[in-house]
Amino acid sequence: MDIVDQLKAFVATAQTGSFTAAAGQLGVSNRLTSKYVAELERRLGTRLLQRTTRKVGLTPAGDELLARAPALLDDLDDLLGEVSEGSRGLTGVIRISAPVTFGEVYVAEMLARFAKQNLALTIDLRLNDRHVDLASEGIDLAFRMGHSEMLSLKTRKLGTFGSLLVASPSYIERCGSPKFPEDLVNHACIVDTNRRAPNRWLFDRDGTETVAHVRGRFHVNSARAAAALAADGVGIAYAPRFVLHDTLQTGSLMPLLDDYTGESGPVSAVYLEGRSLPRKVRALIEFAIEDIKLTSIL
Repeated sequence: MDIVDQLKAFVATAQTGSFTAAAGQLGVSNRLTSKYVAELERRLGTRLLQRTTRKVGLTPAGDELLARAPALLDDLDDLLGEVSEGSRGLTGVIRISAPVTFGEVYVAEMLARFAKQNLALTIDLRLNDRHVDLASEGIDLAFRMGHSEMLSLKTRKLGTFGSLLVASPSYIERCGSPKFPEDLVNHACIVDTNRRAPNRWLFDRDGTETVAHVRGRFHVNSARAAAALAADGVGIAYAPRFVLHDTLQTGSLMPLLDDYTGESGPVSAVYLEGRSLPRKVRALIEFAIEDIKLTSIL
């Protein structure tokens, strides 16, 4: 029995708390995952996991092994990769999480460009607007918008996104343009419920912050949908610039409040603290940093 497979099964089970979840992460059967862990326990002569009907917990020995095994497996992957990859590029699977809109607008196409340089690499992209648990879901790298407060994650800044207030020419002709953020209370605003404070839109002018309290008939959990509704003339949207690139170029949306700067924040790549970062993840981060500059998406 391969001890590497046994260690991978143990780490996945310990991190997810379930043989079923670990099997899904590893792409093998539940029975095989349980068998690998049992073989490892027999090999070491000690119980690593406490099994109950609902979940799996760690014994003291298991806790000690989990503290070191992930880094050991990453180092082994790096070593084998450096020896075998050569001109073939990176190999294996890389699991990535990203917000839905940013993933659809940018990340998917960026990964396609990255994959063209690494034909033996398998990409597993999972789009979700919630902040997924990287350890329990087996995610190697996550793209995040805004600041992360989780101490268990390491962060590499990729760039900065900005927000823009926009409306269609037909809406502006019909309802006029706001001259100040406070004027938005009298306009039909499209509320993106994915924002941290959906009804509070922040603006800055010469270092002075202004908060506009907005309301409207349309509430959507997608900046892309908010921009599409604005392009149809139903109201004013407040969305990240990367969502608005095409509509601004075609003139279907026009920027408003030119004297003000919209809300901004970092775009980051995050990964688990305390892990030796695999070569394929390091390579993807460096590629994304340069690709974002070249595409001018932010």
